Amino acid sequence: MKRIATTSILAFGLLSGCTTTEEANQAIQGRWIGQQSDAFFSQYGPPSSSFPLNSGGTVYTWRGGETVRTVSAQYRDMTKQEREYEEKRRGSTIINIGGNMAMDATPPGKVLLSPSRTEQLGCEAQITTDAGGIITNIRTSRDTDGEGFSFSRCAEVFGVSS
Repeated sequence: MKRIATTSILAFGLLSGCTTTEEANQAIQGRWIGQQSDAFFSQYGPPSSSFPLNSGGTVYTWRGGETVRTVSAQYRDMTKQEREYEEKRRGSTIINIGGNMAMDATPPGKVLLSPSRTEQLGCEAQITTDAGGIITNIRTSRDTDGEGFSFSRCAEVFGVSS
């Protein structure tokens, strides 16, 4: 019981330090609205596209922080019934796929819950400027989970912390 309580407190502490997309939006708006768009693009890289406004301003789409994260396969322990069944069929763990012999990758005594996978991480922002290039609005339009424990890749890219 003490172990569960300690784990719960540790998990809560880690999650409470995570920044959400909304918190990242508020922080980048506070930092960049009223600033020159050139300063933003100098710091984070050029926009991927732009759209001119009738007012003389521009809406830019900016993308950054793109990376790939590998998520490991998830397993659970076999139940007693599953273990007994597996022991009866033990000789069938070698399978033939397309003429190649392969070993079953699931560790002994485990059941695969979800296979390993890759996830594309990134941040996209819409930046609106006036005719003079001053940022009048900035907001994230796409934000994945962060690379670490963060809920926001944009927060990581823009250096926002809670």
